[in-house]
Amino acid sequence: MPPPQSGGTWILDLDGVVWLSDQPIAGSARAVERLRQAGRPVLFATNNADPTIDQLLGRLGRAGIPATVDEIVTSGQASAALLQPGDRALACGGEGLVEALTARGVDVVDRGPADAVVVGMTRAFDYDLLTTAALAVRAGARLIGTNEDPTHPTPAGLFPGSGALIAAVATAAETPAVMAGKPHPPMAALLQARAPVIEWVVGDRPATDGRLARRLGAPFALVLSGVIAADHGPLDVDPDEESPDLGELVSRWIDH
Repeated sequence: MPPPQSGGTWILDLDGVVWLSDQPIAGSARAVERLRQAGRPVLFATNNADPTIDQLLGRLGRAGIPATVDEIVTSGQASAALLQPGDRALACGGEGLVEALTARGVDVVDRGPADAVVVGMTRAFDYDLLTTAALAVRAGARLIGTNEDPTHPTPAGLFPGSGALIAAVATAAETPAVMAGKPHPPMAALLQARAPVIEWVVGDRPATDGRLARRLGAPFALVLSGVIAADHGPLDVDPDEESPDLGELVSRWIDH
C-alpha cells in the first residue's frame, strides 16, 4: 500500500467513527476541526441510507461538526447511480433512500411492476414489505442493496443492519442483490469524483471501509470505537493504522 498522500482528503465513516446512533464519540468533533485547520479536506461516507442529507447535516451539527452537502456521500446516492432517470423503483428503505432516488429522477413506487427493488436500512421492514419486494423481483425487477453490513453499531450494541434486510429479500426472491455502497464500485466512483487525492480512509469495519480503501488505492485506518474490539483476531483487511478512536488517530498524524 502506498504511503498516505499528505494534504489529501480524509474519508470518514460516520457510524462507529463520528457517532454511535445519536451519541457523538468523544473527540470526533475536535478531530475533524483539526483536520480542516491542517488543510485536509474531509468527506463523510456512510453506508446508512436511512437519514436524509439534511438529517445528516443536522446530526453532524449537533455533534459539533459543521458540514456541507458536498461533504456527504451515502450508499443511497450510490444506489441511485445504478438507475436511470425515469426508471421505476420500489424503495424498501428510509427517507434518505427515497430522497436519493428522487434526486436522480427515479419514479419511486410502493409496489411492482418496477425496474428495480432497492433495499436499505429501515425500521419499517415487515413481512408485507418483504412480500411486496420479493414479488417485484420475481416479476423481473433488479435487486439493488445499499450495502451488505450485517449490523449497525449503537450504544446498546450491534443492531441488525441493511445487509440483514437485503438477505431476507434475496432469499425470498431467490435472487442475489447487486451492492452499491462501500466497498463496491458505485460508492467508490462517487468518492473518487469528489476526492482525486485521498490521504486516509477511516472506518470501524474492515470488510467495508478496509476493502473500500484497497479499491481506492488508499491507506486504511481502523478505529476501535465501533464494531471491532481491541482484542480482535484476524481481520478481513489488515489496517495500515489502528487507533482507539478518530481523535487519537488525527492527533498522531497531524502532530507527527
